[in-house]
Amino acid sequence: MNQTLGKPMNQSINQSRNFFSQLIKDGAHQKLLAFASLIALLIIFSVTSPNFMQISNMIAILQATSVNGVLAIAATLVIITGGIDLSVGTLMTFTAVIAGVVLTNLGMPLPLGIIAAIGSGALCGLCSGTLVSKMKIPPFIATLGMMLILKGFSLVISGTRPIYFNDTPGFDLISRGSIIGEIIPALPIPNGVLILFIVAIMASYILAKTVLGRYAFALGSNEEAVRLSGVKVDNWKMAIYALAGGICGIAGLLIASRLNSAQPALGLGYELEAIAAVVIGGTSLSGGRGTILGTLIGALIMGVLTNGLRVLSVAQEWQTVITGAIIILAVYADMMRRKKQ
Repeated sequence: MNQTLGKPMNQSINQSRNFFSQLIKDGAHQKLLAFASLIALLIIFSVTSPNFMQISNMIAILQATSVNGVLAIAATLVIITGGIDLSVGTLMTFTAVIAGVVLTNLGMPLPLGIIAAIGSGALCGLCSGTLVSKMKIPPFIATLGMMLILKGFSLVISGTRPIYFNDTPGFDLISRGSIIGEIIPALPIPNGVLILFIVAIMASYILAKTVLGRYAFALGSNEEAVRLSGVKVDNWKMAIYALAGGICGIAGLLIASRLNSAQPALGLGYELEAIAAVVIGGTSLSGGRGTILGTLIGALIMGVLTNGLRVLSVAQEWQTVITGAIIILAVYADMMRRKKQ
């Protein structure tokens, strides 16, 4: 009797091991391919433009990538669950405007502005998660609606005018300062880049070591099975969207600090670059698979590509065309990868 029960159990365990080992191999292969693409781009732009590899330009790439990278991390968390969030760009802008209202219009201390930005982002993410999980609205439609709502609120709250942080001491240091540069003058790495890596490490830990991370992957792999096992799927999904929204609040602080202002008309288009970085990094749009490291590599690829095209004086409209083509190719590669499996 015990032997009869033991055989199927052992077979099930072996199948699970083979499945996860295959996922690890596929993820490593995708990250290796993305990293090789990043190196190839660096070599190509270095050869075609002698100004590309200058230290100032490398710092500019990292500075630009810090915002898109943080947004891409937020998008990764949602996409792993099998969802999509089209509101990350306008949510970033909305949180920047909220920080501007709290710090400039109300004259509150800097820590309160930071809390307001991250808190408002988490609240908006929770609203998106509620629309998706409780009201059963498809993520594409729910977050598209939130994107338009947040864009409108940003314009209404700011009066369609930028909010400047000239009277908030230390706000510009959030992104443009350099704690590392003060310690090691030869490495003037901006704080924005340091924040990006801190967010990446925290997100990686959450996905790998916490219950929230395990349920995120489980929801993307087979949501119905998770629901039937007694897990409160809706609550966990709302928590993931809220976490992603809070991370968008960090991106809002970074871009506002970098520009020293909250620009209410900014934000549209950022979600496309974030999603492109996620897919290039190997996260599957069907959910259930992805890594923060892969997303970081994807964000760096997008940053290097955008900067390199500007250095080569490629017109903005052609940069947009190339970005769109990369998204299509990345999604097609993901489809082919899943078909092989």
